[in-house]
Amino acid sequence: MRTPVRRLFLPFFAITSATLLLTACGSGSGGADASGGAAASDEVPTADVVSAEKKDDAVAGLLPAGTRSLTVAVSVGGTPPGTTYLSDGRTLTGQDVDVTRAVANVLGVRLKVEQASFEAILPALDSGKYDVGASNFGVTDERRRTIDFVTYINDGQGFATREDSRLAEITDLKQLCGLNVATGAGTTFEATLEARRHVCTDAGEKAYEVQTYAESGAVWSSLQQGRSDVVMSTINGLRYAVAHQPGLKFLNEFHRLDVGFAFKKGTRLAPAFRAAVNKLIADGTYDRILKKWGTSGSALTTSRISPPELRD
Repeated sequence: MRTPVRRLFLPFFAITSATLLLTACGSGSGGADASGGAAASDEVPTADVVSAEKKDDAVAGLLPAGTRSLTVAVSVGGTPPGTTYLSDGRTLTGQDVDVTRAVANVLGVRLKVEQASFEAILPALDSGKYDVGASNFGVTDERRRTIDFVTYINDGQGFATREDSRLAEITDLKQLCGLNVATGAGTTFEATLEARRHVCTDAGEKAYEVQTYAESGAVWSSLQQGRSDVVMSTINGLRYAVAHQPGLKFLNEFHRLDVGFAFKKGTRLAPAFRAAVNKLIADGTYDRILKKWGTSGSALTTSRISPPELRD
């Protein structure tokens, strides 16, 4: 299902109603993708930890000459700490939203936000349709062949299930044999599961079934209603969902990944974005954003451009 496109200019100092979104991870082998969870509620953090951030002329000077605005592609459908709507049903919020706004403030640029389906963003970067993708993209070696990244947090893959499940820590996908595994469509979780289904048949066991959903709410409904046995999603998203939905338990982390802004290969924007993220780390804004969303344990000490995929 393709999400309708919305276009909106956002001042670099504010987020307005009818705003944007940012979570999920696209296709590729392994990655931190769309975070799943319950619908937005009044429990979503609303503290403004970004607006005070001002333009840094030295950092902004790293941008290509004449850069005044950037087209940012985002995908909605996640829950905190990923992108979700506030209670007005229009204003988008989330960890990626805050980081993107703060970077735009440091660079002194306006954001032209375009909403797109998650799986469409990375291919569209190469065509020049978007300048940057901001949807919790995990940095994988496969993706690095065609995409440049600027990292801003560490997340990864994990599992959650119902409290009454006999499932414990999942360290090998063979433990999923014969089960129904729910995950987001077009994500690296889907790619990982599909690429490894043979581990069950190789062992003479029934393969697990991969159930994909375009909406994160549908992922969790499938688990709660017994249509699936386990959910694979982002570590941070799973922890939040378990904390805010009754009857669920977080199983374990499976594979850690750096997460970053995504760009067309060879972009000239990467040095400026890296410097902006490092400025946020240095001045404390980064720490305040992560504390707001409960993800301080996933903090990076420095931003990097397209680092190698993390290996466990």
